[in-house]
Amino acid sequence: MNYDPRSWKVHHGSTHRFDEPAPAIDNGSARPDPARYHDPEFAKAEWDRVFTKAWLLAGPSADVREAGDWMKFDTGAESFIVVRADDGTLKAHYNVCPHRGSRLVSGDVGSQSSFTCPFHSWRFDLDGTNLAVTDPETFRPEVLCHDHNLTSVEVEEAAGLVFIRMDKGGQGLADYLGPILPMLETYQIDRMNPVQYRRSDWAANWKGGIDAFYESYHLHAIHPQTMGIIDDRTHIDLYPGGMSRQFVPLGQPNSHFEDQNAVNPGIEVLLKDAGIDPANWRGDAQNSRAAIAAAKRDRASRLGLDYDRFSDAQLTDSTIFGIFPNAQIGCHPEAVFLHRFKPHADDPGQFTYETTILYRHVDVPGYGAPGWMGLGEEVDLTGETRPDVVHTGLGVPPGMGEVLDQDSDLLPTVQAGARSRGFRGPLWGEQEARLRHFHTTLDRWLGA
Repeated sequence: MNYDPRSWKVHHGSTHRFDEPAPAIDNGSARPDPARYHDPEFAKAEWDRVFTKAWLLAGPSADVREAGDWMKFDTGAESFIVVRADDGTLKAHYNVCPHRGSRLVSGDVGSQSSFTCPFHSWRFDLDGTNLAVTDPETFRPEVLCHDHNLTSVEVEEAAGLVFIRMDKGGQGLADYLGPILPMLETYQIDRMNPVQYRRSDWAANWKGGIDAFYESYHLHAIHPQTMGIIDDRTHIDLYPGGMSRQFVPLGQPNSHFEDQNAVNPGIEVLLKDAGIDPANWRGDAQNSRAAIAAAKRDRASRLGLDYDRFSDAQLTDSTIFGIFPNAQIGCHPEAVFLHRFKPHADDPGQFTYETTILYRHVDVPGYGAPGWMGLGEEVDLTGETRPDVVHTGLGVPPGMGEVLDQDSDLLPTVQAGARSRGFRGPLWGEQEARLRHFHTTLDRWLGA
């Protein structure tokens, strides 16, 4: 009998509709050509047939809440401005002046009533309409008869997130996200504020980043420090369109961890986060998740927070969503992680990894940022100030915490091996079902 990635019994507590498994999807057992990780022609096809046509996660709605608020979104060779117009709608434009091609903005976010080109001061309204041409009398009328507004792209928002699409036509965003949209809406991301932005250049193909983050099979080998608190016995659901979900249990030992019962120091930290004093708690590692869920539910009730919409697994575990083609969102009731794996404009052996932490601040005693977020006391959790983006270049340790730094160290080694004549393509197991689902969907787009 084949192993079913939905078979681990990770759910606990009373039955909840959120925990219902998705129908099984069989993506076969083919061994894909490893050229997908390094061939420039493959990368060009991905850009032409996938990235220009799919909905891409541009950022959180929190960055563009008020009229005039804008954020810059870069991917591959392209740059976009996403802006909240005066009527409250969102607009998105290529970050390119139609006069000579200059970038209009260079920062990550801002707020203004119009955009002025830094090269020749042409000015544009938030909706992209040209407002002023410097010295228009020096242009032949036939020249200015050409369209000299900004070039716009499609933009939609859902579940507190903003997406853009370069080519028009095809599914709307809600249909594109499919069954995972109502699941994301459960977390009320629109009420959260960014508290940390990190951007790092890694020496690997962007799909190598996807592959690393889409499975927990590697935890025991690369991240031994997580063995006591992050289990690799996860539940995986696959959805149409390359979307996926994975429940990663937090607060119980990994299957490879020797002691499955003792309350280790990592579990003690998670108990404290939930308001439980480990010194007075009489349970063991096999029922710590149930205790954490009960404590968080009780605390939420006392604070007037609606946690009834969450299952017990959502209260304890990292619920991870894969959004095709290149985003992952790790969801918790208090905060979410946005992960994006952005292809390099020219080199298939490089990508940019971006992570954003969004946190819902509640200003009452006993509620704070969960310890797993790794946020220091210097971080403003109130949402009153937007943090700067911390960018580390290629070959520089990203400084994103021990686990992510370990991933950044290993991926160049995997990338180098992918180019070897001795590597004939990945052999994915069912613990890596999300990888096979992603690559099968990618190949379907490329074939189209």
